[in-house]
Order: sequence, then structure tokens, then C-alpha cells
Amino acid sequence: MNGAQDLGGQMGFGPIELEDNEPNFHAKWEERAFAVTLAMGATGTWNIDTSRFARETLPPAVYLSSSYYKIWTLGLEKLLVESGLVSEQELQTGRSLNPAKPLKRVVKAEDVAAVLAKGGPANRPEQQPSRFKAGDRIRTKRMNPEHHTRLPRYVRDVEGTIETVHGVHVFPDANSQGLGEQPTWLYGVVFRGPDVWGPDCDPKLTIRLDLWEPYLDAV
Repeated sequence: MNGAQDLGGQMGFGPIELEDNEPNFHAKWEERAFAVTLAMGATGTWNIDTSRFARETLPPAVYLSSSYYKIWTLGLEKLLVESGLVSEQELQTGRSLNPAKPLKRVVKAEDVAAVLAKGGPANRPEQQPSRFKAGDRIRTKRMNPEHHTRLPRYVRDVEGTIETVHGVHVFPDANSQGLGEQPTWLYGVVFRGPDVWGPDCDPKLTIRLDLWEPYLDAV
């Protein structure tokens, strides 16, 4: 969706400040936010694309004024309420007020390392031939979806070239809406800077994105 998270190409947000030897977490609560989010994701109540969409649908003023793990926490709270696992009153009071609902899966402490090592691969078997091959010219679609998408605004309706064929992967636009995985082909696409940013852009600049087949039309 077109939300506060899609900042690519927008001006006025200042420089990206890099921190030397930046730690994984800046506070203990961030560690806990990370752990609880992963633990709830492992229950299978929602998928990773649904989780991303929950964060993207936070009010822009809240999203832009929140730190990274604050956004994670707010997104998790939203999912917990929407799935009926926690009530708004329980969030406000910080206390359990209703009987706990059963979960599909619970990851125990001794299993965490193995679960994280396994990850959640999104590649799937090929069901049909790909529409494109390396070297093909494409144009991304002009779209303004209300759901989660991995096609950034700044590169919509732009011509590019297929550079790599990555195989078939879960389609996040469908998966985030609970419409199933709908696996489809994923491509590495290269764009010329001037085609994206205009004639004032460095002509030597290139931009590479991994994009799903439904985003692309042949030129």
C-alpha cells in the first residue's frame, strides 16, 4: 500500500545516519519486542506478509515518529487484537482478563535456535513456465493497491531489463490478504537511474530490485 513505510525517492527526511559498530539492539525492551514478535509469528496465526502489512497500516504520524522496534511492537499489538488473542482492554491494563485461546503451535525455548536456523523459505515448485527471461525488456505496472505490495512507488510505470530469474516464490500481495500463497515467478530487474529519477540523474546509476511477475508487463 502507499503508506509511510514507502519512503523511497522522497525528499525532506534528512540523511541516513550510520552508527559505527551499531549493536543489534539499543535497549533490553527491543530484544524483548523482537523475541515476542518472532514467537507469535511462529504460532502460525498469521504469516510474515500479514505482519508487514500490519506495520504498514499504522497511522503515518505514528509510523514516522516511532523507532524500528516500536513499529514492530505496535504492529504485533494490532495483529493480536485482530486475531482475538488479546483485547484492547487487556493491552491497556497489561493484564489477562479473558481465557487464553489455543494456538496452532508454540515454540519452546530449547527449540528456538533450530527454528531460526531453518527460517521460512518462500521458494516454491515451478507450476508453469516463466513469462520472461534474462535480457527481456519490461515495464512495471502503475498501481496504487490498498494491500501490501513489494513494488515501491518510485519504480512504478518504469521500463527496465530482466537481469536474473530467481524461480517461483510466494506472492506477498496475495499472502498478506489471506488469499493463499499464489506462488509466482520472481525476477531481478535492473533500471537506469534516469528512467527512474529523470534526466538530472547520474546516467551511470543503476537500480536493482527483485520483483514478482504480476508487477511486470512486456515492452
